[in-house]
Amino acid sequence: MELEDIEIDHETMKLEIDIMDVPSNCVIVISEGKAKLRALPAHGEYKIITHKGKVSRMRIEQGEEF
Repeated sequence: MELEDIEIDHETMKLEIDIMDVPSNCVIVISEGKAKLRALPAHGEYKIITHKGKVSRMRIEQGEEF
């Protein structure tokens, strides 16, 4: 599951997303004028790590039912 950059219109500072073009379960993170989208796993944890008020990392831990 790779991060996908999403374009922000820097003139209007608006983010427009066609929900038909994104996964049904996903997360969009906005930090410092950048937006990124990632599909969520069927099982697991998704962690967003911040440092000094900014997103520094996005980490996923996947698992599966036993």
